[in-house]
Amino acid sequence: MGLLLLDRAQLEVKTEGETLVLYEAGIRCGTVPIKLVDRCVIFGSQVSLDSGVLIKLADAGATVTFISTRAPRKMATLLGPQHNDASVRLAQSHRVLDDVWCRTWALSVVRAKLSRQCKVLRLMLEQRPDLRKPILDSLDAIAKICNNLDGVAKDEKTLLPLDTLRGMEGAAARAYFAGMAAVMPPALHFSGRNRRPPKDPVNVCLSLGYTLLHSQAIQACMIAGLDPLLGFYHRPSFGRESLASDLIEALRPAVDLWVWNVLRRRVLNSDHFTFSPDAGGCLLGKAGRSIYFCDWKNHSKPWQRWLNKQAQALARDLRGTGSFLMETEPVDDESC
Repeated sequence: MGLLLLDRAQLEVKTEGETLVLYEAGIRCGTVPIKLVDRCVIFGSQVSLDSGVLIKLADAGATVTFISTRAPRKMATLLGPQHNDASVRLAQSHRVLDDVWCRTWALSVVRAKLSRQCKVLRLMLEQRPDLRKPILDSLDAIAKICNNLDGVAKDEKTLLPLDTLRGMEGAAARAYFAGMAAVMPPALHFSGRNRRPPKDPVNVCLSLGYTLLHSQAIQACMIAGLDPLLGFYHRPSFGRESLASDLIEALRPAVDLWVWNVLRRRVLNSDHFTFSPDAGGCLLGKAGRSIYFCDWKNHSKPWQRWLNKQAQALARDLRGTGSFLMETEPVDDESC
């Protein structure tokens, strides 16, 4: 199964042994073996469950993500048992303070993201040759930024400061979303990226997708023994899993392409969205959420594998450094 979505009114979740049992309005409506659940997403506040359910899921190593229906970015994440190798996190904390290493890492992150943005735009051009002009304009703008990145990154002395990289990434994002705006269905009123809250169906889908991807990146970090709070491009900041933000940057264009396909093929359409004066933005309705998550489940598996691979590679690199910072002999903890 992998992903379990809980998004129904009057839904109650209980456990029987190693199985989740679902009740709707007091009537038993299904069971799910806990061992099949890798991630659980609880959408809204209408699902009822006790701490025993959360403990069972955590013991099984499943990540549980709670998402607000009115603000997809507002979420909480419950993780399973943490990795026990402190050497990785020791080395990670040292790397956060290494300016040259952080700038090198950041450059690779931005390059990977811009490369994928260009790939997405070229795929859009294949499907919409009638919109050649705006798409090529976006590609040209991003290509110039890529050329500038290649021109300055010769050695440690010429590595760009993080703020400069962020500025170049932002300029590329504006050009990229201008190209996306040209190919999105006009009825969706997408003119560029907006959020907190998203104002149109496209931005609703993008925000929710990035939130889900971010949750997957947190899970990948924890499995690898990394601290998701300690990022290198996204600097450590209160309440933000900065390393998870680093890891998903290169995958954001893949989510963008998926959203475009979902909307242009009318898997989701404007009828699945409503504008909420209370929320101050656009909301995805319950029927639309069911469609969205079903399609996400079918398409997000390669992204999870990629995140796991990247996190494991980083952890391997850090472990060699961190092992020298560990105690050579175990010490009994008398407090236990």
